[in-house]
Amino acid sequence: MAEKKLVAEITSMSEDFTQWYTDVVLKAGLISYSNIKGCMVIKPAGYAIWELIQQHLDARFKAVGVQNCYQPMFIPESLLQKEKDHVEGFAPEVAWVTHGGLEELTERYCVRPTSETLFCDYYKGEIHSYKDLPQVLNQWCSVVRWEKETRPFLRSREFLWQEGHTAHATAEDAEARTQQMLQVYADFLAEDMAIPTIKGRKTEKEKFAGAIATYSVEALMHDGRGLQAGTSHDFGDGFAKAFGIQYAGKDNQLHYVHQTSWGVSTRMIGALIMVHGDDSGLVLPPKIAPTQVVVIPIRQNAEGVMDAATGLKEALTAARLRVSLDDSDRSPGYKFAEQEMRGFPVRIELGPKDIEAGQCVLVRRDTREKTECPISEAPAKVAAMLEQIQADMLARAQAHLDSHTFRAANKEEFEAAFAETKGFVKAMWCGDRACEEQIKEQYSVTSRNIPFEQEHLADTCVCCGKPAKHMVYWGRAY
Repeated sequence: MAEKKLVAEITSMSEDFTQWYTDVVLKAGLISYSNIKGCMVIKPAGYAIWELIQQHLDARFKAVGVQNCYQPMFIPESLLQKEKDHVEGFAPEVAWVTHGGLEELTERYCVRPTSETLFCDYYKGEIHSYKDLPQVLNQWCSVVRWEKETRPFLRSREFLWQEGHTAHATAEDAEARTQQMLQVYADFLAEDMAIPTIKGRKTEKEKFAGAIATYSVEALMHDGRGLQAGTSHDFGDGFAKAFGIQYAGKDNQLHYVHQTSWGVSTRMIGALIMVHGDDSGLVLPPKIAPTQVVVIPIRQNAEGVMDAATGLKEALTAARLRVSLDDSDRSPGYKFAEQEMRGFPVRIELGPKDIEAGQCVLVRRDTREKTECPISEAPAKVAAMLEQIQADMLARAQAHLDSHTFRAANKEEFEAAFAETKGFVKAMWCGDRACEEQIKEQYSVTSRNIPFEQEHLADTCVCCGKPAKHMVYWGRAY
């Protein structure tokens, strides 16, 4: 009864995907709601996932020359106002500090919604010569954006992220770094989180405020909605001119630097849940699972069972696996259901009969496939199983993306695709912003990006019938 009750607490995806998502983040112990409206408490189980995301990404950043730093969380209003497009883009979401203690401040401070202006102010004092370039910095921090509608991990008023900010001597160097960091995100998402993405450039309408170009990696959730999983922005020299960031070149002339920024946030955890989860709860890819394998003793009070379970845990730990031993005073059925809900990739069942036979039972979370294994071989078998699970999860996610990506050669096919299916729709576009806005208004979908891998689906735009310039991914998104 305990197992059925525990699983039944999660609403079925097919019944109500939104409620399913909320149930999972709460029942799996990832978050709890805060008394501060629009903010969430990330509990240890949720933060442990974020820590692994940080570890994997940070290693990738350092491999391409990125250094970490930290900027203040407050931005003076005068500093924010220096780049017109940037401040206008963030104005509706800014939280302001007006008092320090009991005294009213002579100038308002905003709580950082992003840190371009802070890094510009910093770079102005640090960069003087071409010898000072490039500057390739990143910070792990939180930001505040006063969102009207919030949802755990996907959209909250305060969230955790990393934001990279770089300065370069030339436009070519800046563009190369922008593309490089987008590829870092795409590789991380595929290889570590088992999430395939579409790489491409955002339209002018959807690009970041103040950027000359924004690139994104777009992922498809289980319900057919898209999610912007990461962005990389080329700022050109617009911020440099606004803030006066110049350097003396080898030609002894002053030049403006060219800048970039790039970031991902805790919404990656939301993507992880919605790409891989099922009606029993989380399904975590092994590389991002805080617990990769849980040992569950059967009839743990029987002689020798706990000794064998403890020994197995130690052997698995020695093999550099992240292991837990569930020795709680609960039924095996309850423990199995909890392991499934929390998404641990592998569980090992070990009881008196197994010990007598010198074996244990390995159970995959993603497929629920059971395999008998000699106890002495468990560390090697589990390590191999985790690699297979990681690969299989990516393959399934890729198959879902492929099977839920549709082609539309004309307006009728475009309308039918969004009326009858859920997913991304590839269609041609003329490049006119008015058409993009009309598509959003008429079909409640947005351009996700203009993919690097272009296809010629038709000669004309699906909206206006004029000559097409780009093939675009369109979809409903979070």
